[in-house]
Amino acid sequence: MTQSQQKIVQYLNEAHATEVGLVRVLQAQIAIAPRGEYRTGLERHLRETRNHVERLQRRLGELGGGANMLQAGTGALESAVSQALALAKTPLDLLRGSGGEEKVLKNAKDACATEALEVATYISLERLARAVGDTKTADLAASIRADEERMLERVLAEIPKLTEAVVRAQVGDDPSYELSETGAADAARDAAAKARKTARSSGAQAKRAARQARKVPGVTQVEGQAKGAVASEADLAIAGYDKLTAEEVIDKLSEISQIELAKVDSYERKNQNRTTVLERVSSLRGEEPWPGYDELTVAEIEAVIDEADDQRVKAVRAYERSHKDRAGVMKATERELASA
Repeated sequence: MTQSQQKIVQYLNEAHATEVGLVRVLQAQIAIAPRGEYRTGLERHLRETRNHVERLQRRLGELGGGANMLQAGTGALESAVSQALALAKTPLDLLRGSGGEEKVLKNAKDACATEALEVATYISLERLARAVGDTKTADLAASIRADEERMLERVLAEIPKLTEAVVRAQVGDDPSYELSETGAADAARDAAAKARKTARSSGAQAKRAARQARKVPGVTQVEGQAKGAVASEADLAIAGYDKLTAEEVIDKLSEISQIELAKVDSYERKNQNRTTVLERVSSLRGEEPWPGYDELTVAEIEAVIDEADDQRVKAVRAYERSHKDRAGVMKATERELASA
């Protein structure tokens, strides 16, 4: 590989690392954004960003660079580190501000900075590629840069509207932010509906649907954390929470859903912050066997188990043992595994 090709690969890897990191950031921002033009724009750009990742990876493969940051040099490694830091602070970013409207506004301002960085990244990549005669990489950079510039323009256009929403909510006492209409809430409802549809299915169709179920990354965690950050005691699934001892709370935690566990985690941290409670919450938090599992009845779960493969059944058994431990579900898993 020539020196000019190595430099191209380095810049491509930097762009690739940025796009990969942005996928997760966009997912998190969508999860807390309510329905409207801003969230629609984020969802559109998430699709574009995934496409950017594929196109950059394809070009790296053509150049023999893969997505190898060590081969590309320190520039790509630094970019990846910066993205890791951005991802690490994303859950905290979602909880910034004194209300939902302000959280969305702050995330939008962050999005402006991110898009400006990406525009600069692709300007430099395009200029480098043209300077060394790599027309294909230059055209790729120009195409992706156009997407980033459009996104930056869209977000900038939304800033005044999002700011007005903050003013109405915090100055005019006319809030518009509704947790039940956020991306996380919508995704959770969709996932639950698909799970219930699977539960009503039969035969091979149900088995295929169960295998194809996909969990939206971070939906229950993000929605629960966001709700817990603004929740009162009455909003929690555990009645009389504030009056309970740590031991009494711990005894009830295994009975509640993943989203309620996330709410408790956020609520506990901003109030009593008891280590034993937080440790138990942490031990119980994890992925449901399939989207919407916690909202299903025993009968609905049994219907899925009857048509599920062994891996899915074992996942149900392990999850139930750590959480509600319902006799009907446990018997159904043992029966299905015994007949396998």
